[in-house]
Amino acid sequence: MISDAVKELEKKITDKDLTVGIIGLGYVGLPLSLTFMYKGCRVLGFDLDPIKIEKIRVGQSYIKHIAAEKLTAFINQHLFEATDDFSRLGEPDALLICVPTPLTKSREPDLQYIIATAEAIARQLRPGQMVVLESTTYPGTTVEVLQPILEKNGLMAGRDFILAFSPEREDPGNPSFGTATIPKVVGGTDEYSSHLTQQLYGIAIERVVPVSSTQAAELTKLLENIFRSVNIALVNELKVLCHRMNINICEVIEAASTKPFGFMPFYPGPGLGGHCIPIDPFYLTSKAREYDLQTKFIELAGEINSSMPYYVIQRTQEALNEKSKSLKGAKVLVLGAAYKKDVDDPRESPSFKLMELLLQKGAEVQYNDPRIPVLLPRRQHALDLTSIELTAETLSAFDCILLATDHSVYDYDFIWQHAQLIIDTRNVYRTKEQLTKVYFA
Repeated sequence: MISDAVKELEKKITDKDLTVGIIGLGYVGLPLSLTFMYKGCRVLGFDLDPIKIEKIRVGQSYIKHIAAEKLTAFINQHLFEATDDFSRLGEPDALLICVPTPLTKSREPDLQYIIATAEAIARQLRPGQMVVLESTTYPGTTVEVLQPILEKNGLMAGRDFILAFSPEREDPGNPSFGTATIPKVVGGTDEYSSHLTQQLYGIAIERVVPVSSTQAAELTKLLENIFRSVNIALVNELKVLCHRMNINICEVIEAASTKPFGFMPFYPGPGLGGHCIPIDPFYLTSKAREYDLQTKFIELAGEINSSMPYYVIQRTQEALNEKSKSLKGAKVLVLGAAYKKDVDDPRESPSFKLMELLLQKGAEVQYNDPRIPVLLPRRQHALDLTSIELTAETLSAFDCILLATDHSVYDYDFIWQHAQLIIDTRNVYRTKEQLTKVYFA
């Protein structure tokens, strides 16, 4: 039996006259907020970081690909407000949870942020609200973890409030697809909840894709990222083989890509980065153990990808040895701290592991990244560095330049002219005249 309050929620969604609450205003939550505001919805954003709240209040953007002018315009129209006061969670009509889901040190799912958010919502939850989890997690999280917490005060999902899962599919820096144009998968705890959640996202997203359950929606996101992880592991392993065979793996991939069917290109690198691919597959491997199944293929891909920074350091040592130099005491400049080109997102970047390994082996390490001017100690690393300027004098002073992130803004000819030695993990330098000082890794 659907309550009158939920029926009123359906009317608000139909009339597009509602307030959407976004919990977590990071690389997923802030773009999602803008997508709803473009359609005239009011957004109340929640975040624990007072710096983010203050920047939004004064119309400043802390994500490079989101213009401050957009935030200011919506703030002036009274469509956007951000707060760290979680006692206001009862105000929005729909609450979309976009909080981190990291791994523990033993690579087990860490649901502390989801649980804390659910408990905060439960204290304020009122009849007629919608709660949607967007954070990537293992199948069953919505109904096994979130639902019992939200129902502990007597309200029931599907009757008094709506509960669903809809995985985020954000790709920062992608010029072809934005939040509004990436199809949105939705799975509710029941048919009506799924229907109403589809209606909500249909306001802002061009295409909504329904699935039969929250578990199916949760697994959809994991499959997407496991697919990428496995294929990247394949080309990473082939890269190691190709180095030994003196074959350029990227040339091979590009040639194979000319086949108009049955092939999709993936490219090797110094390791995996970002908030998805290095983490998400292990959410499924952990859950699979409950069903007495070892996901060997997924775990092997993870092992290969995790080994790549070590391989890059090995290649760096070999390159220095050929120059009659030792890695211990060598001055190494790492180019790029972002996890991929042309973004300002350092989460899980392989550059951190590379720098830590270099330091452990006694190298003197600096870095440059025009999009990430400062590295402060964080959960995934203990580095405390400031990006240095790339000048002719700076480049020539280093024994080795390790190219980890191939930002488009880099002047690669200038770097090549003044560097003593370049370790190229991104296949930027391919012409024969450059190979005298370039070593591929």
